[in-house]
Amino acid sequence: MTMLFNLFLVLSLCCTASTAERLLKSRKFEVSVGLKCESVYGVKSGDTCLGVTNLFKLTQESFGVFNPNLNCNALFAGQWLCTKAIFF
Repeated sequence: MTMLFNLFLVLSLCCTASTAERLLKSRKFEVSVGLKCESVYGVKSGDTCLGVTNLFKLTQESFGVFNPNLNCNALFAGQWLCTKAIFF
């Protein structure tokens, strides 16, 4: 009787593991990454995005990630730009 009970437990465990594995494989996981701006720069008259990236030794890619909704064709004096950020 004990052997039959142990066999039942092993089969139940295998079935549960198999079902869990199928469920995990069928779902897509998304990782949410956030940014925390640690340093900002106030745009002055005549500044350009390229000028700011050069001033702070940033790549255009990182500057774009730090300022995702920025329109470089419409910069205005007093606008705040993120020049250093950390991912969390």
